[in-house]
Amino acid sequence: MAKKTKWIVGATLATALVAAALVAPSALAKGAGTVEDHARTTQALERLTGEQGLLGAAVVAGDKDSAWNLSRGTGRLGVNQPIQPTDRVRIASNTKTFVAAVVLQLVSERTVELDAPIERYLPGRVQGNGYDGNRISVRQLLQHTSGIADFFGNYQGGPLNPLNMLRQHKQEDLVRAALRTKPRFEPGTSFEYVNTNYVLAGLLIEKVTGRDVGDEIDARIVRPLGLDETTLPKPGDREIAGAHARGYLGGPLGPVAGYIDVTPFEPSYGRAAGAMVSSLDDMATFAQALADGKVIGKAELAEMRKPAPKDTPYGLGLYGMNLSCGGQAFGHNGLIPGYHTLMMATDDGRHASVVINGGFPQNDAIIKTASEAVDAALCETR
Repeated sequence: MAKKTKWIVGATLATALVAAALVAPSALAKGAGTVEDHARTTQALERLTGEQGLLGAAVVAGDKDSAWNLSRGTGRLGVNQPIQPTDRVRIASNTKTFVAAVVLQLVSERTVELDAPIERYLPGRVQGNGYDGNRISVRQLLQHTSGIADFFGNYQGGPLNPLNMLRQHKQEDLVRAALRTKPRFEPGTSFEYVNTNYVLAGLLIEKVTGRDVGDEIDARIVRPLGLDETTLPKPGDREIAGAHARGYLGGPLGPVAGYIDVTPFEPSYGRAAGAMVSSLDDMATFAQALADGKVIGKAELAEMRKPAPKDTPYGLGLYGMNLSCGGQAFGHNGLIPGYHTLMMATDDGRHASVVINGGFPQNDAIIKTASEAVDAALCETR
């Protein structure tokens, strides 16, 4: 996959992939972790906030009976305020797992067919300049094998244009911008992680349900699972409500001799591709509920986990991570200015989530350490 800077992505997904009927869950007994019990996890968090220069890093992990958490650094510049399990953060491309789960619920309800062309649901939306929505399936959108280009390069200066955070965006405009670039490859012949795929998936959900994609996620997943800190903000809702960790870019020596607070974010900039807000607790709860078959059925979960056919562990809004202690976990990660998040769960009931804020979290070494933190947390929960 070509090396690019992509903000609403799975935290430089290629690196992370290599490194790596709803029922409301019962409350877990939660306690602070200790260095003795969770030495590898502690080391990873201290490496992130020490030699790798991040402001704060925290993890929540556990099993079906109990959970624990560790935090190093701070969630707010100038204050000794460690990131808490219920602090809200921007979870970026973890949004994709929620969106894919809603699509698969619609598949189980026979409202959507996974291998149907997207032209059936979004007529005329993906046409021209070499594109034909009759040849691109819903499955290919969710697994990033559609060949559709990303919208970043063609849309108003991309994510580095600060004006994009000060105005609302129509999702149809993002798609049109993407289609100005010819297809990256023939549908189904390769894999490339592209946010436009999930912008279209969000539009598909809205088309077939007649409701806002955020409202569908809330009704189908957030409220049934009791995810109190989780939402897909409406366009124009740029601030994070309630207790939250701030997001920063930079560090003690740069880019302008200090940290830049980039917490405010315009959610309509690729909304269904990566604009959700959640917490460590909620991400871990969702990942475990998904693994337990409490979000989608067994058949749909099997489809979600089935890797794309081109040498990648990525399935449908979900990827597999081989654990150092044996076995496999499934989840996603996300990178957005100021935050890096990661959530994973196993079939035997273990779950873990990580939040990082500050510094340059798109750095491959930092991404690797974050994956190591999740691996350690899952392996130290046995």
